[in-house]
Amino acid sequence: MNKKNPAQLSVGSQEAIDLAEQWGAHNYHPLEVVVANAEGVWVEDPEGNRYMDMLSAYSAVNQGHRHPRVIGALIEQAQRVTLTSRAFHNDRLGPFLKQLCALTGFEAALPMNTGAEAVETAIKAARKWGYKVKGVPDGQAEIIVATDNFHGRTTTIVGFSTEAQYRDGFGPFTPGFRIVPFGDADALAAAFNANTVAFLIEPIQGEAGINVPPDGYLARARALCDQHNALLIADEIQTGFGRTGRMFAHEWEGISVDGMCLGKALGGGVLPVSAFVADKRVMDVFHPGDHGSTFGGNPLGAAVAMAALDVLIDEDLTARAAALGDWFMAQLLEIDSPHVQEVRGRGLLIGVEIKESSGRAGPFCDRLKERGLLCKETHAQVIRFAPPLVITKDELAWALGHIREVLTAP
Repeated sequence: MNKKNPAQLSVGSQEAIDLAEQWGAHNYHPLEVVVANAEGVWVEDPEGNRYMDMLSAYSAVNQGHRHPRVIGALIEQAQRVTLTSRAFHNDRLGPFLKQLCALTGFEAALPMNTGAEAVETAIKAARKWGYKVKGVPDGQAEIIVATDNFHGRTTTIVGFSTEAQYRDGFGPFTPGFRIVPFGDADALAAAFNANTVAFLIEPIQGEAGINVPPDGYLARARALCDQHNALLIADEIQTGFGRTGRMFAHEWEGISVDGMCLGKALGGGVLPVSAFVADKRVMDVFHPGDHGSTFGGNPLGAAVAMAALDVLIDEDLTARAAALGDWFMAQLLEIDSPHVQEVRGRGLLIGVEIKESSGRAGPFCDRLKERGLLCKETHAQVIRFAPPLVITKDELAWALGHIREVLTAP
């Protein structure tokens, strides 16, 4: 990592935190660490203290911080053209869409910026497909979702969340969503009706605590969608692009889906790039003026995304996540800890659930930070371990030593 003299930096850690607290909205409670430099799996604070990133910006940094090929693409494109809007064509968008469709196996992609925008696009596509293709009466389309879902923060999306805090004070909410228990195939079956247009599901729930559905659940969902002429849409924003040891997490059950919401690692940890991908039987419901984004498909983001996808393939990061994830999971399961309720996950998306009798997961994350590991709790009781996929086994072993000591301490 290229180190800078702390004296050259404009602010130190405490001042940076104080400024953010004074001038920013208080909608986050970050770990008490300030990142000033980053490379690969390592980050540094303004004072030069070094930490291993075990969060990967919620899986947006699968390729590692500042991967040279991604940064190179960013710089090269920034010297040519960065933004045109979709009022004009640009020479990067078409090649990006072709590459993304080739990787995902779909016929069309609609680029956006954030993951939430990709989900909103999927909702629009599913509803319009329901009205124009399936023949659902206008205004009556229903989309089935699961409890403990996390698909974003827009008012439409939080309206079908089951997390009370995400909804508190933000209503009234958009109708048209039916919520069923995550992982309960019988409840899912009972929720379908003639107006069902889609089932929107995270193949593994990340924000809910790395919840892995029972074997066969997604296969049953596929069969039910086929039976009721509804779309199966996978939200792979956090689980996609190799994170779980498959390119996309739904592949663990060997099924196909009718559309995917993609984001996070698609931008290589550099820019927000997202997309909804589907075959033309779904995507062709959109016509000029129906939907859009000024920045969606911008040439800078497209160039970065192409480099990010190249890195995933050329460095075989999916296979690395599968092999290291299996090893890491096995090592975590061997830890005889009085604090651990369960270890679960796939690939390098692993959650360690802390017993309620041992308190919340947050203090464990604080102790890991003191040892040079940065991770974050989710849903109060779960420590999420999701390092960049470029991590080595030696680096993971180093982290494991500290994790073992923290989890076995009285």
